[in-house]
Order: sequence, then C-alpha cells, then structure tokens
Amino acid sequence: MLARVNVLDERFGRIVDAWDGARIQLAATERRLAANRIALIRARRQSRIADLRLEHLLVAIYENGQPTLPQILVGASSVSDLVDQLDAAQTIDAYDRHVADEARRWQNTLTATNTRLRQIRHKRRDTVAELDRERGQIGGMLVRRRRLLASIQSEVAVLKAREAARQRALAAAARARLAREQALLAKQAAARAAATPAPTLTTTTTTTTTTATGAAGTTTAPAAITTSTASPSPAPVLSAGYPQAAAIALHYLGVPYQWGGASPTTGFDCSGLVMYVYAQLGVELPHQAAAQYAYGTPVPRDQLQPGDLVFFNGLSHVGIYIGSGEIVHAPETGDVVKISPLSQGGTYDGARRL
Repeated sequence: MLARVNVLDERFGRIVDAWDGARIQLAATERRLAANRIALIRARRQSRIADLRLEHLLVAIYENGQPTLPQILVGASSVSDLVDQLDAAQTIDAYDRHVADEARRWQNTLTATNTRLRQIRHKRRDTVAELDRERGQIGGMLVRRRRLLASIQSEVAVLKAREAARQRALAAAARARLAREQALLAKQAAARAAATPAPTLTTTTTTTTTTATGAAGTTTAPAAITTSTASPSPAPVLSAGYPQAAAIALHYLGVPYQWGGASPTTGFDCSGLVMYVYAQLGVELPHQAAAQYAYGTPVPRDQLQPGDLVFFNGLSHVGIYIGSGEIVHAPETGDVVKISPLSQGGTYDGARRL
C-alpha cells in the first residue's frame, strides 16, 4: 500500500508540475495576444490615416491636378529650385504610397499573428483543462489512499507494539531459562569434578628363586619384584561451544535490519549479527552466512544447544539458537532483530557449534 501511495504521489507531482507549466504558457500566450490586439488596433488606425492621406492626395490631384513640368519650370527660381520641386513632388507621392503599403502589410501581419495566437491559446486551454482533470482524479485517489494508509499505519503501529511486548516477554523468559541452564551446567561440572577419583597405583609382587651356593650347601630364597600400573582416566567431556552467545544476542533485540549491517548503531543483517556477537567472545567470523557454515563442527538438530549457529534457505540465512526451539536472528528488510521459532527461520540446512 505504501509503495502504491508513493507511486501515486510521484505521478501526482509530475501532473501538478505539468499543469503549472501549462498555465504559465497559457498566461504568456494571453499576454502576447493582448499585446498583439493593441498593436493591431494601432496598425488599423495607421492604415486608416494612410488611406485618408491617400484620399486627400487623390482629391487634391483631382481638384487641382498634379503639377506639370511647365508649372514647375515657371515656378522655379533656379535650376536647384527646379530639381528640389521635382524631387519633392515625386517623394511626397512615393512616401504616401509607401506609408499606406507598410500600414496594410503590418496590419496583415498582426492579423495573421492574432489568428495564430488564438489557435495556440485554444490548444493550451485544452491542455490546462485536461491536466486539471487528471490532477483532480489523481488527487482524489491520493487522498483516499492516504486515508487508507493512515488507518493501516495505525493498525500496523498497534501490531508493532504488540509484537514488541511479545518480544520483551520472550526475551525475559529466554534470559531466565539461560540463567537456569548455565547454573545447572556449572553445578553438573562441579559434581563431575568432585566425583572423579584420583589416579591409584596397583602393586604386583612377583616371586623369583635365588640360589646361593656356599660351603654348607645350596640355599634357595624367594625375591620380591614390585611393579606399578596406573588406572585409566575418564574420557574428556566435549566442549559445549559458546552458550553465552545466546545471552549476548538477546541484548540486540529490536535493532533494525540493515543489509550489510554489522553494528547496533547502523543495524544488522543476519550474518552481521552473528559476527558481532561472536566477536565479543573472541571468535572472528566472516560476514557471510555460507562462509560461517564452514566454521565449527556439525550438530544434529535434536542436539542443539544455546549458542549454536543454525542455517536456513540454502545457507543464505543464519541465526543463533537460544534453546526451547527458538532463535535470535535479523530476518529481513523492514524487520528487527527478534526471537522466532526455529521453524520460522526458513528451510533448515543444518547447525554448527563453534
């Protein structure tokens, strides 16, 4: 659910961003269209002025006639004045025509621009409307998903609290059991030491005959030869491994799972937890479950003792056995170091005692 909400949230963000961009483009188009309208109004006014000037010129020519060359010659006071008057007449006529033509071209350009901007505005309004609809749809879905997620998260919080309480109870029971087992082991070791007899010596006498020859005759006397044989000592007891590792592992219950983690400050993965616990006992282990399986000696499942390492899922997962069919392990991402039944560790591969 959280992943779906995150995907929706990301999509909503992209849509909102696109919607904002489309609105900015639409506003820019509206401004350009407004400016073009003003320019078009001015162009039409200039075109009308130019047309009026041309009309006045035509009326003047019609009423008065355009000055002829003889009229200009008569009115000219000099050759220079003559040239000036001819240029002026032609220039005025050409200028008026140029102004009118330019005004009409500018008006046509602005009219075409106005048409194009209206088309652009229409398209951009459609884009904004479409993005706005999509924004509303996704926003509504996101609100509903977030509400559902909030309710689920509250339930998850309750479940986590219950699990934490259960883990605390399991840890307390495990600590008490381990303390009793350690006390019992110490008592049994002391009893065995007290019951072990001291080595005894067995004396064996062998009689031999010694013959002495003297003047009075031959005398035979027994001679005693004593040998000592030590009785065999009992076979040594096999090592019980590191049962204290189970008690140490209980200190890290609740530490978050972290892939590649091997510290309570950064988190643990399964082999990182085992490595960290056994390092405190002076045992150096590699940071990999399969590599850890190469250490120690195999232990049958029905002979597991606290501190033994148990392996699962093709040697991809490892935990520390704490007795009563339970292990301490770092299960997976999103979880914490916890106590679980041995059956929940995964597909059982075997155990090793260090």
